[in-house]
Amino acid sequence: MFRVFVTCVIVLVSYLLGCINGSVMTSHFIIKDDVRKHGSGNAGLTNFYRTYGAKYALMVIGLDMGKTVVACLIGGFMFSHLFGDWTLGVLLGGLGCELGHVFPVFFGFKGGKGILSGSMLAILLGWKVALVAWGVFMLLWALTRYVSLGSLAAAVSLPITVYFFLGHNWVYTGLALFMAALVVYCHRENIVRLLHGTENKFKWHVNPVTPDDKKDEA
Repeated sequence: MFRVFVTCVIVLVSYLLGCINGSVMTSHFIIKDDVRKHGSGNAGLTNFYRTYGAKYALMVIGLDMGKTVVACLIGGFMFSHLFGDWTLGVLLGGLGCELGHVFPVFFGFKGGKGILSGSMLAILLGWKVALVAWGVFMLLWALTRYVSLGSLAAAVSLPITVYFFLGHNWVYTGLALFMAALVVYCHRENIVRLLHGTENKFKWHVNPVTPDDKKDEA
């Protein structure tokens, strides 16, 4: 029962940390706007960048990656100290943070798609896991300019690499599989657009995207 209690505490604390959504908070407190009212309506980095440009993008990245580091370290240290299982604690922290990022209670349960937080989780799970996830993402992004395609491939790689690189542990793999499925679910509209060839391609820019830019990205 104590192990269950600790698990619940880690997931809850990590969830609350995950609710600190970088895109929503930056757009609300700094830009005095709501990123979810623009573009795709998503509170993720891609929509933020497309809507407002690069000026505050690093702030979004820092918040979303930073909260994941804190959540995973809390989980890792607690489980390592109490049960001798650092990796499970990191995964539980990552899970809670991912849920908070996607379904933030502070922002009407309307958040991002979990890519930035998932990318940091991969790093904290080990360099091999991170190398595959980041490598797959960068390769597909560079070849196709579809951020969503790279993100989906990186997410799907997580349970595979966790299984093969982290001791063939089915508990670890199950948690990673759940998080990958969550990312795929959040990208369901992107998947439809990818299949129909209507997904927007990434385009470097500094200022907000104009209607003409959006035509170029289509």
